[in-house]
Amino acid sequence: MPPYLLLAVAIAGEVAATTSLKLSENFTKLGPSIVVVVGYLLAFGVLGKLLKDGFPVGAAYAIWAAAGIAAVAAIGAVFFAEPVNWTMAGGLVLIIGGVVLLELGRAH
Repeated sequence: MPPYLLLAVAIAGEVAATTSLKLSENFTKLGPSIVVVVGYLLAFGVLGKLLKDGFPVGAAYAIWAAAGIAAVAAIGAVFFAEPVNWTMAGGLVLIIGGVVLLELGRAH
């Protein structure tokens, strides 16, 4: 499987797990609690394989973390009515921009 596809699977697992963590209500709801465990196992398992296959750890973690932060923030705003303001949006842009710069630097 292509490295960036593996990374996308790891990100999806982490985002699903983190979102379900809120829905689990401190592990008192079984369905979301199962998604938390399975999602994190998937995320870390796939991320571990990606690193074992030689993907740079700094790039993998930067992309994984930034994409997860952005996705969870968007899910929180859309589905949980969590507030988002221009300062927070600017922070997300800076996080994503930092990852892009890391990737560009890695290409040289």
